[in-house]
Amino acid sequence: MNQIEVIGLGAGDIDQLPLGIYKKLTTSQKPIFVRTVDHPVIQTLEQEGVTFKGYDSVYEAHAEFGDVYQAIVEDLLHQAKSDSLIYAVPGHPMLAEKTVQLLEDQTEVNVTIVGGQSYLDDLFTALRMDPIEGFQFVDATSFSRFELNYLQHIVFCQVYDSFVASEVKLALLEDLNPEHPITIVDAVGSNQEKILRVPLVELDQTVSLSNLTSIYVPPVKREQLPHQFFRLREVIAQLRGPNGCPWDKEQTHESLRNYLLEEAYEFIEAVDDLDDDGMIEELGDVLLQVMLHSQIGEDEGYFTVDDVIESITEKMIRRHPHVFGDTVASSSEKVVQNWDEIKRAEKTERTSLMDAVPKHMSGLLEAEQIQKQAAKVGFDWQDPEPMWEKIKEEMEEVKQAIATQDEKEIEKEFGDVLFAIVNLTRYYKINPELAVKQTNRKFKQRFTFMEQEIKKNNEQLSELTLERLDQYWDKAKQAERKEGNS
Repeated sequence: MNQIEVIGLGAGDIDQLPLGIYKKLTTSQKPIFVRTVDHPVIQTLEQEGVTFKGYDSVYEAHAEFGDVYQAIVEDLLHQAKSDSLIYAVPGHPMLAEKTVQLLEDQTEVNVTIVGGQSYLDDLFTALRMDPIEGFQFVDATSFSRFELNYLQHIVFCQVYDSFVASEVKLALLEDLNPEHPITIVDAVGSNQEKILRVPLVELDQTVSLSNLTSIYVPPVKREQLPHQFFRLREVIAQLRGPNGCPWDKEQTHESLRNYLLEEAYEFIEAVDDLDDDGMIEELGDVLLQVMLHSQIGEDEGYFTVDDVIESITEKMIRRHPHVFGDTVASSSEKVVQNWDEIKRAEKTERTSLMDAVPKHMSGLLEAEQIQKQAAKVGFDWQDPEPMWEKIKEEMEEVKQAIATQDEKEIEKEFGDVLFAIVNLTRYYKINPELAVKQTNRKFKQRFTFMEQEIKKNNEQLSELTLERLDQYWDKAKQAERKEGNS
């Protein structure tokens, strides 16, 4: 089997090239291929008569770096079928060289790694940086900002041009201040070394870039990252810690129950108001409740927020086999069906469908959930007409109960009416709790308007007749319609 011998050209000029590699390149009879001829060592060796075949044109033929690397490897393997060859890459072959990784993964041709000098030693020296403090080495052409740890030193390699630099800048601006200092390092360790410190916002505007360019981002103080999850977790732990807040330290799962309900309803109100800022604030309050409960669990030694996140992550993957597996679900109805089937298989301890209904829901929501569970086995009307008839029937029974003056019977029959109405709202895909909340809110707004108008007219609310109050009520409705049309 023919062989591909991979050689590292180092990060700088010919003076950094080890003697053994220099001799191999200048005396070898094998054809020499290079990922790019844009390297000081190549330029010097060409002057000495060494010939190379570069893959620079491949970069121009593809829009994605992944396609570039794949095309280079495919050609190398094709060439190696005829004869063994040398493949030279910038820096060290095992440092940020995707083509070498791809060559290592294939089995068609033997691959040997000769070595080469990494530029990291010179980089650490130039930046006066000790990697033991925490160091991330990132491919600028392929990364996710969610993987970046700003508490550590970060170095982006392969910043070939202003386009790559711009992508890095835009990602960093999502988390860092535009004036955050960054360092652009080019040809480090060579006599062409350039080091320039600029504000982040000027990253792609300041200097010309090359395949020897790296970007250094110094560590950020924890206090500068209030939007990151780890910081929220630290704050909540501190609030519950020995020197924390007396109120937070006193809370239990039981004492916090009502707060979670209140914050959820306040978020719903922000949604109804189409208030984006309000939604941000209220979702934060809901998240606070999740974090407080998780911290209590951690303080008591039962669970942590990591367990909470792991549980929901695994559940979402498990219950969406049409996304993360091979199951096909072409409609939302099929998705719900799959979800219910998976859920039943998981909840084997439940002996009744009614066991799935939470005990502490509001009455309307509980009624809706009870009906949904019954509907899963076909115990449900498919047409609204019988539902309307049922409401009429239950209303008659209310009247009969009122005639008996039996309070318990009246309460029961009114409950039947509400249950029947919930059934009808469910058919029309209306949440009964949200519907009545909306009506409550509308009534409060109109009543508040009435109070204000009555006060303007120097009248007393308690002294007005029902007829006069109705006039004010109609005025409130008119103002509401006018505001809705504006």
